[in-house]
Amino acid sequence: QVQLVESGGGLVQPGGSLRLSCVTSRSIFSIATMAWHRQAPGKQRELVSTITARGTTTYRDSVKGRFTISRDNAKNTVYLQMNSLKPEDTAVYSCYANGLWGQGTQVTVSS
Repeated sequence: QVQLVESGGGLVQPGGSLRLSCVTSRSIFSIATMAWHRQAPGKQRELVSTITARGTTTYRDSVKGRFTISRDNAKNTVYLQMNSLKPEDTAVYSCYANGLWGQGTQVTVSS
């Protein structure tokens, strides 16, 4: 069964950094656009960033210049490097590809 498995969430102070990881099967990773979404309490889920199989990236405006999405083809893994984190970045971050969702990882930005 194909899965997406995230890791790397946690509690960080404002201004801090975290790196999220999402690993999946080779069959998905090699052809799919990978995406990170997030959902804060009481809010709708929103798209954060995407990366195509060829490495083209997109970001929502609120994270541009702070977040970087990348992929390691040898490890079937996509990363989301998050710098200069703000309290409003607090959310459950989920990986998505080809109709599949990961279980999500909690990111909390608080002093």
